[in-house]
Amino acid sequence: MEQYLNLCRHIKENGVIKEDRTGVGTKSVFGYQMRFDLAKGFPLVTTKKTAFRLVVSELLWFLKGDTNVKTLMKEKNHIWDEWAFEKWVNSESYKGPDMTNFGVRAANDPAFKTIVEEQMEIFCSKILSDEQFANEFGDLGPVYGKQWRSWPGNDGQTIDQVQNLIYQLKNNPDSRRHIITAWNPAEVDDMALPPCHSFMQFYVANGKLSCQLYQRSADVFLGVPFNIASYALLTHLIAKECQLEVGEFVHTLGDAHLYLNHMEQVETQLEREPKQLPTLILSSDKNSIFDYEVEDISLVGYDPHPRIKAPIAV
Repeated sequence: MEQYLNLCRHIKENGVIKEDRTGVGTKSVFGYQMRFDLAKGFPLVTTKKTAFRLVVSELLWFLKGDTNVKTLMKEKNHIWDEWAFEKWVNSESYKGPDMTNFGVRAANDPAFKTIVEEQMEIFCSKILSDEQFANEFGDLGPVYGKQWRSWPGNDGQTIDQVQNLIYQLKNNPDSRRHIITAWNPAEVDDMALPPCHSFMQFYVANGKLSCQLYQRSADVFLGVPFNIASYALLTHLIAKECQLEVGEFVHTLGDAHLYLNHMEQVETQLEREPKQLPTLILSSDKNSIFDYEVEDISLVGYDPHPRIKAPIAV
């Protein structure tokens, strides 16, 4: 995973300081590309432990067209909690302590962080136990899964981009239109978070399937390792269904940034030596990409360095 570490070094050495919507501030570069040969191992970062199970459950959540965090919480996946939590604490229904700019404040105030954690625990409990509450505050709007599986078309019809992609890969592999987009200008303002990984194109050559992702905004320390693994996994799943081998995952970044409160963590990671990449194992009895459950997907040989914690910017 030298490609990823080189990106971190490139931002540290060449990035510019920019303000951002979270108030944290970033060091940023614009326009960067990484390439991963998927035949040489599964590209999961080894210089810090990355929770592959969370990558899997999130991707399957997208593929099912789901947009409610309740499904993820049932899988003990909490990577989207903050955006749903923000919706609740900004509503008239919320009666607890002031949560204005809770992400930044918690990162700088241990006492307030404890308060946020207490409110988050209440929130998660209500999502899992109260269906009406989950419907109101757990849904993130028309985010990735909605756009992938039911893009709003004409006359009330919807477009299943994933199903259409698989059909075209099987029947017209040389097409230059193997595209899925999550960026829907008509609905972007209704999303809890506009899609960061927003546009992907697939390519078939010599019996191998490759994928290029365009990511408009990339949180390089926390988000990008997940994004690399997620789209590498998606490429493997689609290739298997289409009876193709895997080729490359090409990751093209727009605004690639390190948050200023992640710099120490990045330094720690850059001091570590990368380890051998793991091997992806997919259940042999699944014929459709839509049939997979978390237990059907695993890694062999993943032996990373310890996890490095860092605050998320909301």
